[in-house]
Amino acid sequence: METEWGCELQNLWDSACEQLRKEVGEYDFRNWISKAKLASIDGATAVFEVPTQFTGEWILQTYGDRILESIRNLDSSVHRINYIVSAKPEDMNDHNNVKNENSADAESSLHRFSLNSRFTFDQFVVGKSNEVAYQAARRVAEDAHVNFSPLFFYGGVGLGKTHLMNAVGWSLRQDNPDAKIIYLSAEQFMYLFVRALRTKNTLEFKEMFRSVEVLMVDDIQFIAGKDSTQEEFFYTFNALASESKRIVLSADRSPGKIEGLEARVRSRLQSGLVIELHPADYELRLGILQQKAAYLKETHPQLRFEKGVLEFLAHRIISNVRILEGALNRLVAAQSFIATDISMEYALHVLADLLRESDRKAQVDDIIRCVAQHYHLNTSDLLGARRSQDIVRPRQVAIYLAKHLTTRSLPVIGRAFSRDHTTVLHSIRRIEKLLVSDDELADDIDILRRRITEIA
Repeated sequence: METEWGCELQNLWDSACEQLRKEVGEYDFRNWISKAKLASIDGATAVFEVPTQFTGEWILQTYGDRILESIRNLDSSVHRINYIVSAKPEDMNDHNNVKNENSADAESSLHRFSLNSRFTFDQFVVGKSNEVAYQAARRVAEDAHVNFSPLFFYGGVGLGKTHLMNAVGWSLRQDNPDAKIIYLSAEQFMYLFVRALRTKNTLEFKEMFRSVEVLMVDDIQFIAGKDSTQEEFFYTFNALASESKRIVLSADRSPGKIEGLEARVRSRLQSGLVIELHPADYELRLGILQQKAAYLKETHPQLRFEKGVLEFLAHRIISNVRILEGALNRLVAAQSFIATDISMEYALHVLADLLRESDRKAQVDDIIRCVAQHYHLNTSDLLGARRSQDIVRPRQVAIYLAKHLTTRSLPVIGRAFSRDHTTVLHSIRRIEKLLVSDDELADDIDILRRRITEIA
């Protein structure tokens, strides 16, 4: 029975490995996951046997979710994974050889980090808000002797920081498969350092991180306030910088605004090229949606958007690219149930909650003032009776924004502009129609929406 059970476990693990190999790539699979063996399934927990504690912790930290999902697809009773360190008698015959081998394995494995295959330079859409960051990332990837280090990206969520760092990694791997590269989050760096302290294995930790050719750390703000981690990062940074190694970092704010950083760490972060990634403008958001839609059509041949849907999404969802892509993914998923082209009406229905959340509510007076300033008019022009084209269009824009950025009803908006309900409705429909083909108008409304939401 034990033999049969062992065969069942092996077959299950072999099947899971087929999928994992496709997801993480051949080299990552060979250097990480292949070192784990499915030892048992104890209740709802799948237990793996690994050669070292370091290997087990890193596999669990980096690939745990993927491994669990792969096993659950084959055995739905599994809800957790864990590991044990193998302790075979023959492994203890030559302690030094084993230690050296494990250290080499861990170093080789860590240099073969897990990258998101979607985040390459080819998949990165370049616009005014991220062009400088893109060019700097390409420079780091292509030139081993850049005259700035570190390259420090900062900006809000969903602006492309992680994408660019992954793209650097993929480009370097393509040009030099043997390059020693580490990409990880600041939390992972801290986790590994704390683990090294607990296991009294800090020497191996230092050797791994200080022998790389390129170090990339995402979300560096998470080491703020962590004194020991900051100290280790400081020494690692200095060791790499002294040898002109490439360092790429990211955070949600500039180094000078990260509270809890030691002065010496902040100084190092500010010593290279610091680049802010700005929110995507309308043109960039539309480009991202179009590229994403083209990519999705490869796996969903039946996917079609009616004219104006992508333009509408690019115009309405301005918070960040992740939410924008999430909206598109939601439409694609919903489209599988209706088996027809995605219309504007259907998009409004499926994304109603997201569209409501994406609009910060402002006051009608704020909108009138901002629109008047943008078009170099007086507020009295927008509220008056003049019907010249240079006034009618800005007035329609202001009414349109009042509809989408406030909770006011159409009659209330009409009274604010001294117009009746039908005039307000006509203005809104007119702008919605023009937005499909008038890029200049779309840019104007995009700029105005930003200004108004900033003061809301």
